[in-house]
Amino acid sequence: MLKHRPTIRDHSAEANLFARRAFVGFVFVLGLVAVLLSNIYTIQVQDHQDYQTRSNDNRIKVIPIAPNRGLIYDRNGVLLAENKPVYNLEVIPEEVDDLDESLDQISKIIAITEQDKQDFLKDIKHTRRFKSQVLKARLDETEVAKFSVNQHKFPGFSIEARLARYYSFGDTLTHALGYVAKLNRKELNQLEQEDRATNYRATHDIGKLGLEKYYEETLHGKVGSQRVEVNNRGRVIRTLSMIPPQPGSDLVLTLDVGLQQIAQHALKDMRGAVVVMDAKDGGVLALYSNPSYDPNLFVHGISSKNYKALLNQDRPLINRTTQGRYAPASTVKPLMAVLALEENIVNETTTMWDPGFFEIRNVEHKWRDWKRWGHGHVDVYKAIEESCDTYFYDAAYRLGITKISDFMARFGYGDLSGIDIHEETTAILPSKEWKEDRFKESWWPGDTISVGIGQGYWTATPIQIANATNILVNRGINHPPHLVQVIKKDNDITQINNEEKPPVILEDPRHWQVSLDAMHNTVQKISGTAHNAFKGTNYDSAGKTGTAQIVSIAQGERYDADSLKERQRDNTIYVGFAPYSDPKIVVSVVLENNHGGIQIARQLMDYYFAANPVNLARNDTP
Repeated sequence: MLKHRPTIRDHSAEANLFARRAFVGFVFVLGLVAVLLSNIYTIQVQDHQDYQTRSNDNRIKVIPIAPNRGLIYDRNGVLLAENKPVYNLEVIPEEVDDLDESLDQISKIIAITEQDKQDFLKDIKHTRRFKSQVLKARLDETEVAKFSVNQHKFPGFSIEARLARYYSFGDTLTHALGYVAKLNRKELNQLEQEDRATNYRATHDIGKLGLEKYYEETLHGKVGSQRVEVNNRGRVIRTLSMIPPQPGSDLVLTLDVGLQQIAQHALKDMRGAVVVMDAKDGGVLALYSNPSYDPNLFVHGISSKNYKALLNQDRPLINRTTQGRYAPASTVKPLMAVLALEENIVNETTTMWDPGFFEIRNVEHKWRDWKRWGHGHVDVYKAIEESCDTYFYDAAYRLGITKISDFMARFGYGDLSGIDIHEETTAILPSKEWKEDRFKESWWPGDTISVGIGQGYWTATPIQIANATNILVNRGINHPPHLVQVIKKDNDITQINNEEKPPVILEDPRHWQVSLDAMHNTVQKISGTAHNAFKGTNYDSAGKTGTAQIVSIAQGERYDADSLKERQRDNTIYVGFAPYSDPKIVVSVVLENNHGGIQIARQLMDYYFAANPVNLARNDTP
């Protein structure tokens, strides 16, 4: 039997193997340490600033600060648009885990209507989720207290004190001042395209209409910011630094709020418009459209119910002073007289016989005068004083539409007046080209006849009528209408809107005086159409009445207001100025389907020249 021989172990080989393994392990560990040290070096040294910034981002926030919007004053220093503090419940959607559940829970603490929720959810769909959005505006003290006690339950929700726009005269100045309201997606996109969005980081509102929109950049100011330290719950611990916002500039208007209130009171429940201009520089002293509405309804978001109430047939949302289109009627006769004199169609002594109608040879239709039996022998003075239609039918027929259209365009008809609000229409100054473009029809001589008395296709706005009259009163000098006279920034005062447009120059300047004298006779002579309304005044005025048909009256029939529906009755217009020898103001009044424009003009002039104080009724409750 063979015996096994003991195995002889090679200790030297084992030692070498162990050494190699230990070396590999050491190198591996050393490599890991090197990687660790490298990462530590990268984090602590190379990327230190980056991680420091990230850390600061978690600890430090930059909060934009909204600038105070500039204030608006009337010409006498009466505050018209101010900023009042309000408390809003606001939400940053990005910081809320379950928005629907949070809204349900917070509704148990603060009364939030279904409309509030719907408006909020609609708004956040069109804005960035990290931007604070108003859930409920104008919280009272009780609501603020209730939320403050429970705020820890609602991360992302906060009570913010903000300054909100407030119009203390309500509907008296709406169509001139306009209003501010919540920024929408379209406006934000526009601001981004214009590289102005950063200036609205803390702003919720923007000018929507009137002066608030036209002077938005002037009124808005410049956004500020503050760097604050916050804890892990986002609550501000301390302020580290601050760049204060720059408030917007203030506006001082040409408007006289007292005169504006006279216009509102005089119009009462009638639809119409009043424009009063400073004859010396074109400053608008009153700009009132009736009916009006309270602009404060829009500042915090108007309800559907309130908005629907404004969508009625009286159209309170329309600014009739600049957007209402009316036949200027006989208010254009003084200018028609100037043109007829310039073109030698008539002279100061030319007379014609007025039988009560005008007709064209071989045409059956007759254009009737407002006075059935006519005015007899009429010269240019009497034609204006007694508003003889037949005289101006004849003048227009002989002048032709091209001369009339070209001349009236020099007085601003058919164009924007230049007033510093965006809500304005050019209305219609008819011409051959206009009719061809609009109706694809030729202009007929019969079309011109009605234009001679400011009717037919011709429409104008009350501001155009006032401006054209102001140019006439100033014998061709053109002071464009404007609402702002001064911009104030701290102690800096900038005078604006003093520029003149190119004047209307006549070949014979005497022709201005003929029309102005005739307008004076309209008020001062017993036969004048405005004489009765201005009896007993302590100022010397001049003017021109106008009546514009809304519906056609058949041949042989006469106008009978009582037989027509209210909205089919004539519009009445009056333009006047005073004092006659040195005009200071020009007044334009338009009433829809009603009469009494002359009496309203009288009230406005009485107030202006008597400087009677009025009760400046304000509502100081936001």
